[in-house]
Amino acid sequence: MILPMFVGFMLFVVYPIFWVLRWAMFQYDGFSDPIFVGFENFIRAFTRDKTYWFTLYNTMLLAFSKLLVEMPLALVLAVLVNNKVKGSSVFRIIYFLPTVFSVAVIGLVFSILFSAYNGIVNGLLVHFEIISRNINWFGDRWLAMLVVLLVSVWTTFGLIMIYFLMGLQNIPNELYESAEIDGAGSISQFFFITIPMLAPVMQVVFMISMLGTMKITDLILVMTNGQPGGGTEVVMTYIFKFFFQYGDTDAGTLSQYGYASSLSVITAFFLTIITVVYLRLSRKMKNIY
Repeated sequence: MILPMFVGFMLFVVYPIFWVLRWAMFQYDGFSDPIFVGFENFIRAFTRDKTYWFTLYNTMLLAFSKLLVEMPLALVLAVLVNNKVKGSSVFRIIYFLPTVFSVAVIGLVFSILFSAYNGIVNGLLVHFEIISRNINWFGDRWLAMLVVLLVSVWTTFGLIMIYFLMGLQNIPNELYESAEIDGAGSISQFFFITIPMLAPVMQVVFMISMLGTMKITDLILVMTNGQPGGGTEVVMTYIFKFFFQYGDTDAGTLSQYGYASSLSVITAFFLTIITVVYLRLSRKMKNIY
């Protein structure tokens, strides 16, 4: 029973890791003979490739901004739909629905909605006299990043809400009843019972959301492709373009598997550091609690 999953794990997880680690030491484009260059690819990334570090900064900025918006929104909605009121199950389905859709389709739809000339968003804003002329949402770096942030939150907040909802349903009602007898109001119960009891769920949600945003690729490729001028490029799309010679990079006319592999290793190293630091901080906070 374990064998099929073990074979899949070795074939699709372990082997690709060793494949990337091997080719990170080579200059290889998939056609000519590979040339062993040692740590030259890593030296290039750390000393000459400023664009990579810019994309890493963009990714971190997007990840933390998304957390600040997504977690409070998902928590509030989870509390609301957790109430035993008529129609709450319908709202659960509606909020979770974007998670089921293809990210590529979502990116295409929202790129049309935010189109500078015939987009519905601009049309509504002009109609209600909020703006006087159309906004080129994807012509400015910060506006484009804002749109990507909103779409990314819309795509995944339903899943985060489900995690919080499961955590809320595991909190004993006796705690709320005791607090109510002691005179605690709804707000006090939320901050002194609900949030502390959801702490383990919040730790998992934070890690899932953080790592998920750090690996965002298809949404950026469909909506902005890193434009304007590479201002919305993130680290995974940058690596993707070196692997497949897609879009505007300095990869030349051929793919650079070796250099892309080295960038993947560096990125994985940073993700590992973030994960280890977060787990250690979480363990310390849990001990204090």
